[in-house]
Amino acid sequence: MAHARPLRSLLYMPASNARAMAKARTLDCDAVCLDLEDAVAPEAKADARAALVAQAEEGGFGHRLLVARINALTTEWGADDIAALGSTPLDVLLAPKVDDAQDVLALSQAMDAAGFDAGVALWVMIETPRAILALERIAACAATTRLAGFVLGLNDLAKDSGIAQLAGRAAFVPILTMAVLAARAYGLVALDGVCNAIDDEARLEAECVQARDSGFDGKTLIHPAQLGVCNRVFAPSAQDISEAEAIVEAFADPAAAGKGALRVGGKMVEILHLRQAEQLLGKADAIRQR
Repeated sequence: MAHARPLRSLLYMPASNARAMAKARTLDCDAVCLDLEDAVAPEAKADARAALVAQAEEGGFGHRLLVARINALTTEWGADDIAALGSTPLDVLLAPKVDDAQDVLALSQAMDAAGFDAGVALWVMIETPRAILALERIAACAATTRLAGFVLGLNDLAKDSGIAQLAGRAAFVPILTMAVLAARAYGLVALDGVCNAIDDEARLEAECVQARDSGFDGKTLIHPAQLGVCNRVFAPSAQDISEAEAIVEAFADPAAAGKGALRVGGKMVEILHLRQAEQLLGKADAIRQR
């Protein structure tokens, strides 16, 4: 895992909707994203920004990672968003429409200039054709900037590329894989894009399973009704935990001392499998403690 904290579910809530932001404090999401971008009409941007600041300063989000999505720096609102949020108690600033490394550098420098606490991370939306072609360059910025996460924005990518968002997302599979590989190469969080089909639980579950098996930490969501499925799919199952415990116990056995490979449950396991098992048990424990 790129992140010790559970990040199975990130729920977008429009910053223009006070009731939605208040409700976010009670929902079973690992992270909540108060949104100034897609969910807010142009004429409501300034009021939504003030409301987001007030909600964040009020606090009460508990275990939930608090994320704010700003407007792109190329819009008339982006710079003002960063300036207004500089002293706001956030965990993460999420920036849309990033195309390449220089955009990440500009965002990180703007956060520094606005006085963001050193602990506030920068996550970026991967949602343009140029961003897909620049995945490694963008991810490599983690070494010198605040960058700590990728969030896929497949709606925008579909619009700009013409790739159809069909059930199964077959045409997006190479993109999902490359985004995860770039994130893992540089220690970033990786979150999958949203499922637009709010009433189609089977499709949501299939997308969650696909994202989990592709290596993502979790998924972004647009409705509280999607939380239960998402949290369940991205949490280790009882069988996963049992198998991991068996691997850890096998390597802890004095009879296994000095051995690099063991037979456990009919499978050959090596030290790398032990590390994976320890990681999985750590994630399960973090979810329980939450």
